[in-house]
Amino acid sequence: MKTLSLLFITLFFTYWTPASAQTNSVAARKQQFNLENGLAIQGYDAVAYFTQNKAVKGSAANSYTYKNVTYRFATPANLKAFQENPDRYEPQYGGWCAYAMGATGEKVEIDPETFKVKDGKLYLFYHSFINNTLPKWNKDEVNLHKKADANWGKFIQS
Repeated sequence: MKTLSLLFITLFFTYWTPASAQTNSVAARKQQFNLENGLAIQGYDAVAYFTQNKAVKGSAANSYTYKNVTYRFATPANLKAFQENPDRYEPQYGGWCAYAMGATGEKVEIDPETFKVKDGKLYLFYHSFINNTLPKWNKDEVNLHKKADANWGKFIQS
């Protein structure tokens, strides 16, 4: 009987726990990501930032949900590129302002047209009439980047 109980416990922790952790991680993404009306990047095309170096609105006809987060794309080609490698195109810090994540560890809204692509990663920033956080990020990028990575880790585990 002890052997059977030990086998059951081993199987339980081997197979159930990782699946449960992955499910929790996927659910946490939807809770922690910056979603407006259920959409990432306010419906802007994540791939266009890389291929066109500009913010381009996506289309409902080219939507894709990746790990509980829905993205829109301007073209079927961009949709396909994202489907083939979503981790390459997803914005850093769940689509929240990179500067705020580094400076204060807070989730702050973004202007999807204020962005930076660096080292193959997409960073989004808050920008209003009186405050643009992208220049502030650029002044202390190395330090803010390290802090933002650490702060984002408190919100979600990859």
